[in-house]
Amino acid sequence: MRLAALYVKLQAMSSTKSTVIEFRNTLEAEATGYGIIVTNSTLDRLAKYYELLSAWNARLHLVAPSSPKVFAIRHVLESLFLINYLPEGARVADIGSGAGLPMIPCLIARPDVSAVLIEASRKKAIFLREALSATAVSSGSVIAERFESTDPPGVELVTSRALERFEEMLPQLISWAPKPGKLLLFGGEGLGRELAEMGLTSAKNLIPNSLRRFLFVVTNP
Repeated sequence: MRLAALYVKLQAMSSTKSTVIEFRNTLEAEATGYGIIVTNSTLDRLAKYYELLSAWNARLHLVAPSSPKVFAIRHVLESLFLINYLPEGARVADIGSGAGLPMIPCLIARPDVSAVLIEASRKKAIFLREALSATAVSSGSVIAERFESTDPPGVELVTSRALERFEEMLPQLISWAPKPGKLLLFGGEGLGRELAEMGLTSAKNLIPNSLRRFLFVVTNP
């Protein structure tokens, strides 16, 4: 029985190692398509983040199950696309952080950036704090509250990628966000229409490897 248990454990460790290698190799191969450069140190920390998220995902349902390659492209590289729009020393509030996307990858890749991660689920907030610690990110903090129940932190930029009922909550988010400032919002054509109906000026940037996903850079006067 002990030998059988050890064999199962070794198989699990081997499987985990192979998925992390596939995740890392995908990042390395695809990063330039998103206009970014990832160092070996950044790859190591992103791989640690992926490994931690994978371990927590079964309990918290942080993201939909996917292959290492899909997770690397659809979640991490899409998140890292944001750093092309973050000025030096940017201070950001991330609303509905959930699994830490987009800001944890961005904080790993850009140590000059700081962020407040606002997440309503206390269990997910525990994961976010653990992920920041495990990846040695000292420029991020977590607030376990709904954004509308908190005072806006001292930031110039607000981002959101997976806020529940996004389009429904958009007017509250715009009202809550610091003024003047900018919002960097991930979404599809529906979000673009909502922004236009609200009379907001935005630039629509197609995310690489996507036909209908955009990063909207919204001016909040």
